[in-house]
Amino acid sequence: MAEKNKTKAAIIGLGPVGMILAVKLQEAGCEVALCEANETKANKIKAEGLVLENVIQAKATFTKVCQSISELEGWDADYLFFALKSNHTPAAVKQAEILNTEKLTVVSAQNGIDVEHLLVAGFGESKTMRLVINFAGNTVGPNLTKVTFFTPPNYIGSVNDARAEKAKEIADLLSSVNLSTKAIDSFELLKRTWEKTILNASLSALCGVSRLTMAEAMSDPDTVELIEQVINEGIEVAEAEKIRFPDDFLRQCLRYLKKGGDHFPSLAVDLINNRPTEIDYFNGKIVEYGRKHYIRTSLNLAFTNMVKAMTNKNIISRIPGAAGDVNKIILEKGLINKATAGAYKNTHCFLGIDLGSAYAKFTITNDKGNAVFRYFLPTMTNDKQAFKNVMAAISSNFNIKYSCATGYGRKHFTETDIVKTEINCAAAGVSFFYAGEKNIIDIGGEDIKIIRCDKDNNVENFYMNDKCAAGTGSFLAEIAERAGINISDMSSLASLSKYDKELNSFCTVFAKTEIMNWIFDGMKPEDISRGIYNSIANKVAKMRLDPGIPTYMIGGVIAHHPYLKDLLNEKFNKDIKIVEAPQHIVSFGAAIIAMQYFSKIHSNTKKEIKPLKKTT
Repeated sequence: MAEKNKTKAAIIGLGPVGMILAVKLQEAGCEVALCEANETKANKIKAEGLVLENVIQAKATFTKVCQSISELEGWDADYLFFALKSNHTPAAVKQAEILNTEKLTVVSAQNGIDVEHLLVAGFGESKTMRLVINFAGNTVGPNLTKVTFFTPPNYIGSVNDARAEKAKEIADLLSSVNLSTKAIDSFELLKRTWEKTILNASLSALCGVSRLTMAEAMSDPDTVELIEQVINEGIEVAEAEKIRFPDDFLRQCLRYLKKGGDHFPSLAVDLINNRPTEIDYFNGKIVEYGRKHYIRTSLNLAFTNMVKAMTNKNIISRIPGAAGDVNKIILEKGLINKATAGAYKNTHCFLGIDLGSAYAKFTITNDKGNAVFRYFLPTMTNDKQAFKNVMAAISSNFNIKYSCATGYGRKHFTETDIVKTEINCAAAGVSFFYAGEKNIIDIGGEDIKIIRCDKDNNVENFYMNDKCAAGTGSFLAEIAERAGINISDMSSLASLSKYDKELNSFCTVFAKTEIMNWIFDGMKPEDISRGIYNSIANKVAKMRLDPGIPTYMIGGVIAHHPYLKDLLNEKFNKDIKIVEAPQHIVSFGAAIIAMQYFSKIHSNTKKEIKPLKKTT
């Protein structure tokens, strides 16, 4: 008997929800295609697959990973899941209309009231289903999601009951792999949608405005009182829409919210990172339906308007020519001295960009090599607009004559005049202040490097740790999170301890287990902090460091964990120095190299000056 054709499911958008659905649908036996616009993220998924950890632990690899929806044309999907933010959905639906076939069913795997209508606009009611999701997670890497909770079941239904059998098929598939999902009719679907949105609206905006995590908000009686009022407004509006909840629904909501954990909801993360939010489909929809029934929704209105005001402020401040100043926030944060940005329009300036594994760092120097501007952005985000905003602010306010890119992402960046390795840029940056022979210890997000410079400041040799990220910034962050220690407090905590032991394992997975044993043994946070630092210091100490010459430390880790220097001083029995602005020294070195190249090509005025080709 011929094998039954596999169900084909394509997923557009690979945030936490998209990742979880992709892994679970494939585990259930579906043929799964993924669509992720971010090139770095898509390549990582192609190479290593998707990984889920914490509440759900699973891994899956995929043969079809696309960067554009058009690449799915001809694949003949049975189901097309939209796991995007609502503000990105209309454009995606427009592009996805080319995939429409007789058998295609589209599924909104999104939060908010009426988001399924965005799919209905492109595919019609009869082809549209809605999945009400009761799981969540945080993206901690391009292909890694930490699943924070799952409160079963999920609910799925056809928006007009035309494809009830399809809803049951998806429910059965997900339930078969322990992602319990219940197929329901369109009336129950409406109720469950309102129920989930009221829960989202109760905390998302509050956490974004207050910068409180869900656990912090739920532990404060004052904020809990606000949360209760937001929920009560939502209940009143829902009842006007003929949606009935049980008498103890408020208590159920509060019990559910207490399980949220010590992290930020998705909308709050967007607001904190200056990205557009889904507020119009959360609190905004409660306000909209409240007005329909002449019901006052004062708190939902307040949170809606506050989030919008904060979002608009972030956007306006980043648009050249907007009210107040050109890219005011970027300039105020980035300028090192009190001089106005206009002062640098008539000065030769040089730009260095360090595209690191965790952050992109920008440094601008004047023609004397003095840093006049520094800025940084997280690297692993989908917010390409933020990067464009910084580049626009730089272009508008500085007379950049030459530029250099470095770091992991340098070869994929085409907007600078030259590219150089981070080893050369680190040497150039440190040598500008400390000439001659030296060792440079660079602890970054994903590796550790020791660079040896000769008396002429040239890179004589360099050494790197093995491929494992042990002892790096990412290792430190994950272990600190498992230990429940605020990473910004680690250095001061460790300085209070005399603990001399270290983690036995540098594998992050095993190290996390060992940390839990320390916690169960009642070890104090300051001893745990120093124990983690001991591990990193011993890792560095096993690498080659030439004696008898000065040693300098650079990188984001030492910038935020200065106590590491004290431990390394003990290990190497020498006075190691931390350079000024260690997190930006590589981008500073790139700017210095750009200045040197510019000087070189303009030193012979008798020859015609031609732009240099990109070089490594």
